[in-house]
Amino acid sequence: MYKKILIANDGSEGAAKALKVALSLTKGLDAQLHMIAVEELPRFPASIEEVVEEQRDAKHQLAKVAQQARAKAKAQDVVLEVHLVAGHPVPTIVDFVGKGEFDLLIVGYMGHSAIYNRLIGSTTDRLVELAPCAVLVVK
Repeated sequence: MYKKILIANDGSEGAAKALKVALSLTKGLDAQLHMIAVEELPRFPASIEEVVEEQRDAKHQLAKVAQQARAKAKAQDVVLEVHLVAGHPVPTIVDFVGKGEFDLLIVGYMGHSAIYNRLIGSTTDRLVELAPCAVLVVK
């Protein structure tokens, strides 16, 4: 069914729940498991220094997220390939899914207010809409 699975992990509580499901599903399907963590760049940086500072801060946070995910995978005897990439989450993940020919994208659900979702939208909603593969949203 699914042979190549990608989990998007931003270090949130929703992503932690999604990782748990991804590990279980991967074992059950004997699939490959990859994780992407996107180092989000500022949309309109004021200077190159702002971009460099954002990247430095994100690398520290994402390295911890990657380390925790690897430990959880190892504890369940699952091989996890981690990809730390820079960009804006939705287009970066959608592009990565397509290029990597993933069968399934697993994302965590992070609840926002109805007003927030109407005005801003959610990353999860946009990934469900744009991803070129099946998407499992873990709540």
